[in-house]
Amino acid sequence: MTRPARLVFVGDSITDAGRDRSHAASLGHGYVHLIAEALGDEVHVVNVGVGGDRAVDLERRWNEDVEAAEPDVLTVYVGVNDTWRRFDRDDPTSAEDFEATVRRLLASDAARRARLILVEPFVLPVRDDQEGWLDDLAAKREVIARLAEEHDASFVPLHRLLTEAARTVGAAALAPDGVHPSAEGARRIADAWLDAWRRA
Repeated sequence: MTRPARLVFVGDSITDAGRDRSHAASLGHGYVHLIAEALGDEVHVVNVGVGGDRAVDLERRWNEDVEAAEPDVLTVYVGVNDTWRRFDRDDPTSAEDFEATVRRLLASDAARRARLILVEPFVLPVRDDQEGWLDDLAAKREVIARLAEEHDASFVPLHRLLTEAARTVGAAALAPDGVHPSAEGARRIADAWLDAWRRA
């Protein structure tokens, strides 16, 4: 009997979504959980998202959390904290450093063996000061889009999709603080991921 495809999701709090890190089977309450529900027994889903992570944090735990998980399909969703820390801690990550780190991740054995899905980071400004985040994030969004093309990865254009949706329902309905998705926001992220999954 063929084993189900092993889907590994790595990223920050949007992927983590409150998972119980003491239990490997915990998927949290966000988009990863919704994807697992939608795909059912045809896949085995592993969530190794950790709240607050930037790209360099993913790199520090890559061997333990990603290589060891042996993904058949690997989703990488990172970038918003690389922007956020510039504004809340005066600890910026340049687009060049961000790109160099993500390139190293995608050159890893796990990434080269797996089907890759890269998710574009998003911000939906709900406060005036968050408008200033958009330029910083744009450069990191461009990195993810470019690397998806270079690595023949599926690309989830999340910032564009959620920005368009916010014009109808309002940004706060999708991400009350501009970053962390509501239940509706998580559903839209899952739907966008599933669309990319099915197009490949």
